Amino acid sequence: MSDDPVKLMKQQVGKAAADLVKSGSIVGLGTGSTTAYAIQYIGERLKSGDLTDIKGIPTSFQATVLAKEYGIPLTTLDEVDRIDIAIDGADEVDPQKQLIKGGGAAHTQEKIVDSLAEQFVVVVDASKMVEKLNLNFLLPVEVLPMAMTPVMRAIEQLGGKTTLRMGVKKAGPVVTDQGNLVIDVKFENGIDNPADLEKTLNNIPGVLENGLFVDVADVVLIGEIVDGKPNVREM
Repeated sequence: MSDDPVKLMKQQVGKAAADLVKSGSIVGLGTGSTTAYAIQYIGERLKSGDLTDIKGIPTSFQATVLAKEYGIPLTTLDEVDRIDIAIDGADEVDPQKQLIKGGGAAHTQEKIVDSLAEQFVVVVDASKMVEKLNLNFLLPVEVLPMAMTPVMRAIEQLGGKTTLRMGVKKAGPVVTDQGNLVIDVKFENGIDNPADLEKTLNNIPGVLENGLFVDVADVVLIGEIVDGKPNVREM
């Protein structure tokens, strides 16, 4: 465990989520810094014998690498008929447990796995809790490269301001694990109706998936610092 209270808090939230995993489960393994701790603790529980007979379904290249590092056996959606629990982070969570995800550009695979899970556990720190989605965090839309310009035009007609996500320490745009591009969208007054917007965006030809996760989250575990000490509460 770390001395840094923020890191400690993320570790504790990850551990709280990992503790919900039962032996014999198929587990969706999400992407991001807090989820990375959950993957680590699932691996530690396996190693100690506290957990047995677990298989993970990763939502990204990052999750695959971490699962291998911590000794979690992996499987695929072709090989299983269920996912018992999925653990994943979020970039924003509103009071109705609606989410924006996709800061790590893995939201398409995350949405497939998280939506299939019997129980989807969201792990976040308190800074991700918002009254309304998209006021602070951009909404990612994954798009086929050839459709980038018409999709941006269509989203602008809906009132969204669009930017193509560019790589950091890489020349050119971010490319997803599926080989697509990500358009980040900002609606000036936030998103009033996430359920409608999710469908509207996904109906634009060339859009693969967007980062709105509506009615998917079952449990939200929130890490916060209270009186200088990390604390985990359930929403």
